[in-house]
Amino acid sequence: MNEQGKLRVLIPHWIEHNEEHAEEFRQWAEHAGDAAPEVRAAADAMARANESLTKALDKLGGPAPHATS
Repeated sequence: MNEQGKLRVLIPHWIEHNEEHAEEFRQWAEHAGDAAPEVRAAADAMARANESLTKALDKLGGPAPHATS
């Protein structure tokens, strides 16, 4: 498998992992007091990273067949 093929496997995993972290950040933001805006901003940054990763995946031809759920 070439490097782009590997990315087609890895990127969906990264997106899912980022979504899990972003949700956890949002939950913890409720307990962060004055730091809540920054914790929420981190969750938003993860969402923006996933937008970029999704665009990259599309340009690579989408997820590899065995990488889909």
